[in-house]
Amino acid sequence: MWWTARWVAALVLCLLAGGAGAHDADILYAQLWRPEARGAEVRERITLTADTLARLLPADADGDGVLSQADLDARERALAVGFWDALPLSAGGQPCARTAQSARVRESYVELGATFSCAPGELRQRFTLLAVLPPGYRVVLGSLVQGERGQRFADAAQPTLVVSTEDSAEEASTGLAGWVGLGVTHILGGPDHLAFLLAVLLVGGSTRRVLLLVTAFTVAHSLTLGATALGWLPLDEVRTRWVEVAIAASILWVSGENLVRRAPRHRVAVTFLFGLVHGLGFASVLTGYGLGDSVVSGLFGFNLGVELGQAAVVAVLLPLLRMLQRRPVWHRRTVRFLSVLLGLTALYWLLERGFAPIG
Repeated sequence: MWWTARWVAALVLCLLAGGAGAHDADILYAQLWRPEARGAEVRERITLTADTLARLLPADADGDGVLSQADLDARERALAVGFWDALPLSAGGQPCARTAQSARVRESYVELGATFSCAPGELRQRFTLLAVLPPGYRVVLGSLVQGERGQRFADAAQPTLVVSTEDSAEEASTGLAGWVGLGVTHILGGPDHLAFLLAVLLVGGSTRRVLLLVTAFTVAHSLTLGATALGWLPLDEVRTRWVEVAIAASILWVSGENLVRRAPRHRVAVTFLFGLVHGLGFASVLTGYGLGDSVVSGLFGFNLGVELGQAAVVAVLLPLLRMLQRRPVWHRRTVRFLSVLLGLTALYWLLERGFAPIG
């Protein structure tokens, strides 16, 4: 039984080693279209977070730590060279000529636009800037020619996207798979969400109780994720900060309950309430993208990926916890040790997030 306790502890240590920054936005959302089907003009709109733009070039011209419209205006030349020149666009095998560009600061993201003159034929764009961004960043290409059709994903390994006039069902399913992959990546790379789930499951209980706990967490975070991504619950930088603080507090609370109560009452209700907060944390990933009409498909795929990743974690943890529960002494020791470890980590996250500078 000692080896089971060691395996659970090792999993927790690997989980907590991921750090506190679990909700960084790591995509650039692009829309590329021809206003006239056979015309030479091609327009592109790319939305990204201010943090992502800062990784590409020093956009904060005055150095005050806050990206303003004046900063973007002063960095027009830098944006041309450091951003748009790193996104070569071609049509029919011939390079397109960029004729205009724009940059706007929006409420939760930065919107960069450009107009090109292109030859007839298939559009092809290479996102070479992915090579200088951290691993895991992707470009999502949403609008294709006219309206929302399928979605394509580019990463550092495959940085080129081809834009055709029609999307097949296969391409649409590929777009959904891309969003699912992002959801799985964010739940598996989000140590605070997984730490909360582990803290909830540590005290054990019947299979029915475990299913109730997981369902409560799933339903709750799906509700707030959807409401926020659809714009019903707006998240600005300050609100996002307090959401992150509340997520850390949720882990601290549940870990404390595990230490003082052998069978915490109202655990399902507590899990649901804190699940609403965790859903806001998931939503902060999507709100920085400026997805426009693609938010529904992105929300569906992302949430599905979160659920699949969560189910995989539960499938690994539950058998180990079940084995521990058959040995009450070892179970109590493991719950005590891991609850202290999770609680101390959550306290560190709470202080780090609460006192970190905004902007």
